[in-house]
Amino acid sequence: MATVSAKVFEHHKKADGTYNVKICIHHKDQRKYLDTVHFVVRKQLTKSNKVKDPFIADKVEQQLRDYRKEISELDDRLDFFTAESLRDYLRDKNEDIDFIKFCQQHIEILKGEGRTGTANNHRKIRNSLVDYFNRSAVSIKEINSNMLLAYERYLRSERTMTRINQLGNEVITKEKGLSDSGLHNQMRDLRTLFNAARDHYNNEDLGIYRIKHYPFKKYKIGSPPLTKKRNNTLEQVLTIRDCVTKPGSRAELAKDLYMLSFYLCGINAVDLYQITERDVRNGRLDYNRSKTQGKRKDNAFISIKIVDEAKPLLEKYLGKLRERYSSANALNWALCKGMEQLRKLTGIPELTLYWARHTFANTARNDCRMSKDDVALALNHVDEGNRTTDIYIAKDWKIVDDVQRKVIMQLRKVEIKAMKKVQKENKKERIAA
Repeated sequence: MATVSAKVFEHHKKADGTYNVKICIHHKDQRKYLDTVHFVVRKQLTKSNKVKDPFIADKVEQQLRDYRKEISELDDRLDFFTAESLRDYLRDKNEDIDFIKFCQQHIEILKGEGRTGTANNHRKIRNSLVDYFNRSAVSIKEINSNMLLAYERYLRSERTMTRINQLGNEVITKEKGLSDSGLHNQMRDLRTLFNAARDHYNNEDLGIYRIKHYPFKKYKIGSPPLTKKRNNTLEQVLTIRDCVTKPGSRAELAKDLYMLSFYLCGINAVDLYQITERDVRNGRLDYNRSKTQGKRKDNAFISIKIVDEAKPLLEKYLGKLRERYSSANALNWALCKGMEQLRKLTGIPELTLYWARHTFANTARNDCRMSKDDVALALNHVDEGNRTTDIYIAKDWKIVDDVQRKVIMQLRKVEIKAMKKVQKENKKERIAA
């Protein structure tokens, strides 16, 4: 049986001569202590350090009665508590939850797990909520279905945002309203954060429900809207490859990493930033995809052949991106600016690094007629419908090599066709002259 009592310790005397009245939780031969808001001086204590001030003694006794009542209501569940968990339960049971504070704590955990992409997405949610409420502390109770509807309208409208840049300066920017796709992603990530809070603060086994409401039961996010295809033509890929850029410029960075991603089965910026010489073995790049590494039993491992076209680019940037940029976020920012320059130089209206991944996949499937399963393997995706089958089948990286080889051969075919076309046109001009 757990007991609670008031304690004042002589050795806890503070510099101002006061003592904090503590609550001692005694359970399973262990003692844990809770601070109270009550402070007393020596004349308010008996010789045995009992509180004799009637006002404070009454307040403390009321708190003890409340704790005893809550312990009694646990019934048989009390057996599952340690003294420490019981202390935490009594302390936090009726305390409001700051959702913004939880988001920040959760983001730090994700960073510690190496899930920087997810951490960045959740950081955007946290910042957006701070902007929406115009304060840095938000009760979990304020995240309700009515709020979600109003928040949706807010996200769809143009809004002004204030951020602190890497130099510590305040930067004010204007953001356009989110598209259907952007809104879906934003609300999906908010739901993920809310679910994480419920998992953290609630304990169904012990009947502890600090977060009793679930706004996403009434507010439905629905299925993600269909997005337009984000792939370039192979003619555009050649234009990107042959584009003349200033050495050391962000445009050169954007061009090189686009082509490197295309040659290496759609590798993304975060993984290009993290790979080192240790990941290169026997002419192959062996790495774990950061985006899904922590979500898969195989740690999202993939082995990709370093084809001749990729070798000089990989040698140019392998391990150098970490020296050049302080973080993957800094690299992504530089790529964003570089892609803007590259779009102007090439005249290609839509172009990002992620388009290289889509272009590789689209070429493999539609031009080379590779199966969706083989394309998925090359992209390092998991087929949810074949999870059981995958247990029995070892991954064959030769399949990835085959997909990669056929895509690059297709690019060469387009290049040869373009060269013949130019030669034919030049011949016509010479004859005409």
